[in-house]
Amino acid sequence: MTISDWHGDLALSPDPPVAAAWAQNIWLAPREHAIASIGEAATALRALQRNWGAYTPDHVRRAALITARLPKLQPKPLTFPQSAPTGHLGAWTLLAPDRLLASPTQSSPFINGAPIFTEDRNGPPSRAYLKLWEILTLLRAWPAPGARCLDLGASPGGWTFVLARLGASVTAIDKAPLDPAVAAMPGVTIRQESAFALDPRAEPPVDWLCSDVIAYPARMLTLVRAWIDSGRARNIICTLKFQGPTDHEAAEAFAGIPGGDVRHLFHNKHELTFSWQERKNVLS
Repeated sequence: MTISDWHGDLALSPDPPVAAAWAQNIWLAPREHAIASIGEAATALRALQRNWGAYTPDHVRRAALITARLPKLQPKPLTFPQSAPTGHLGAWTLLAPDRLLASPTQSSPFINGAPIFTEDRNGPPSRAYLKLWEILTLLRAWPAPGARCLDLGASPGGWTFVLARLGASVTAIDKAPLDPAVAAMPGVTIRQESAFALDPRAEPPVDWLCSDVIAYPARMLTLVRAWIDSGRARNIICTLKFQGPTDHEAAEAFAGIPGGDVRHLFHNKHELTFSWQERKNVLS
């Protein structure tokens, strides 16, 4: 894909939209409009559809006046577990005071790809729990009560907390200890060993294999492939953490796994999140 210009964090291209793992949101049908006034901009947007999210790296005041003339869009914070919204949502920005760029469709169900949660500021021992909340929300799937889960590299326990709070049975694998409050949660079992020393074929089948372990992506790729080949995990979620330069080759290899998906979450840093669901692999 050719990038012709940047507008804040928005990459502009004359080419058709393509899958881009590092993009939090992709504008699927962008079109440019010449506008002579705020009213004309609002009219152009309303003629396309009802619900719009603005991206405003500049021309902020003018964009706010346009927004005021559109149907009010005030999404409520999500209370996990809750599926991502399914309502139609478009995205727009002002490239210049008289140039409107608008896309009636986008890849993310959230404004600018940014979900807003009602956060739990007391239970989780770290903010890493928000990554697991976000990917499960986007997948519109999460462990049911009693589901068998394996959390690799679990310490201090942010992801184990999420899984246990859902009522799942969680085995937390890490050489380091869990936060005592998470370790004491019902359904949590601790094994102080290395996630990479496990032989998937020797482990009981699990409904969800989760990992936020710190490791080079190439090493995680070997681990994930071993679990998929073993047939011992029905769903997999793991973080690809790039320590230094981005390992694009490993990221592309993850993206090429049948039934898998790689994306940059709003709550990711210099990392990507991989998800794989057995039923998608069967249907592909």
